[in-house]
Amino acid sequence: MRLSGLCGVVVAGVLVLAAPGVAQADPFLGAPGLGDPYYPLDGNGGYDVGHYEIGIDYDPPTRHLAGSARIEARATQALRAFNLDFDGPEVRMVTVNGLPAAWDRNGEHELTITPSVPLLPGLPFVALVDYAGPARDEMGAGWTISPSGGAFVAGEPHSAATWYPLNDTPLDKATFTLHTTVPAEWEVMSNGRRTRNEVRGDKRIVSWESKHPVLGYLTTVAIDRFSFLEQQRPDGTPLLSAFAPQAEDNRETERRLPEILDFAESLYGPYPFDAAGGIYVDAELEISLETQTRPIYAPWTDLETVVHEIAHQWWGDAVSVRQWSDICLNECFASYTADYLWGERKEGVDVDAQYREKVAKYLDDPKFWSIPLDNPGAGREFTSVYYRGPLFLHALRKQLGDEVFFGAVKEFLRAHAYGNASMLEFRTFVQSKSGTDLTGFLRAWLDTEEPPADEYLFPGALRV
Repeated sequence: MRLSGLCGVVVAGVLVLAAPGVAQADPFLGAPGLGDPYYPLDGNGGYDVGHYEIGIDYDPPTRHLAGSARIEARATQALRAFNLDFDGPEVRMVTVNGLPAAWDRNGEHELTITPSVPLLPGLPFVALVDYAGPARDEMGAGWTISPSGGAFVAGEPHSAATWYPLNDTPLDKATFTLHTTVPAEWEVMSNGRRTRNEVRGDKRIVSWESKHPVLGYLTTVAIDRFSFLEQQRPDGTPLLSAFAPQAEDNRETERRLPEILDFAESLYGPYPFDAAGGIYVDAELEISLETQTRPIYAPWTDLETVVHEIAHQWWGDAVSVRQWSDICLNECFASYTADYLWGERKEGVDVDAQYREKVAKYLDDPKFWSIPLDNPGAGREFTSVYYRGPLFLHALRKQLGDEVFFGAVKEFLRAHAYGNASMLEFRTFVQSKSGTDLTGFLRAWLDTEEPPADEYLFPGALRV
């Protein structure tokens, strides 16, 4: 995610503690949360989702949203009840394995489902949820109404639960299929590859397929009177981008997408997905967001923003955080890519000088250093990672040397491809690539609330 105005239980095989304060007296109830340190009630215990198949029918004039979610999962414990995360329209019907199921909506976003027959550990199950009603406008935090009357979805760390039920946690990636029905004059964009675009009478039916696993907040749907830009990479990867009526000014920037993908690929290894593009909306969003394969771009988008969101396709999408306290893995790398590496590699910028100037400007500003990069704190996760994160990575690069640094980040991405990683894993990994002890360096840059000592602030060629 890039902000306006900045320069810069068992789930998926991982044992996760239940949310603090959540009673777990009944061993046959799936936990209503997974204990993320920032969002303890996000996600649900007791099962692992493999695939979502979502169908929605949306009418822009009335803002009526009707949906059907098919959730294919595997129970990881015996379950007489389990939860989904859902904050969308009224639920009309739920079935589990073809049998009617009871349900209850509770808390901020809990949908508790009680199957007719308890679920057995290790066995697959299918839950179907039908829902319908007025779609709320959750500007920048989910389902958002466009100026044209269309709609799109964007928001981090939450957004998906506003339009379909899911296990909303970074720990449970799943493949994703979307079928949409809208009035014929409207177009639909989403993640992955478009597999159907057909007009029948006064309706348009559009389907999208994501064959690589994706997190909830990285899924999107966008409905508008789009114009399109179709491009292709030399290897045949299709690049489909869309522009809302008042977003045409961004077309020339998006024409550089093949170049940007090649650039990011040279840094981080092969592009991890089978499609790419961008969705340019014209709502006054404060963010642009790295929705998988096809980011959502706000009207203020510039070239650096596109570079930032494309870097996220590696850092954040293909490799995702384990917990939201690990957010530096996403934003520090995306910001460094856009704010330093693009200028250095493509425009000849002296990034060592850029680094020294930034340090000199903020060295005596306590506020600049007051939020640590590793575990910045709930509600502060989208702050210092943008402006302090690139400095950390440039200092780390100088500490390790270019050959070791760039080789290490590629290797780290390969090792965690299509899965999750933590800051602790990253720290341990880079230490294994260094011939010197990095304990002091990493602590100074990642854990403290003050500028690093000179020996860590100006390593290698950065010493002045």
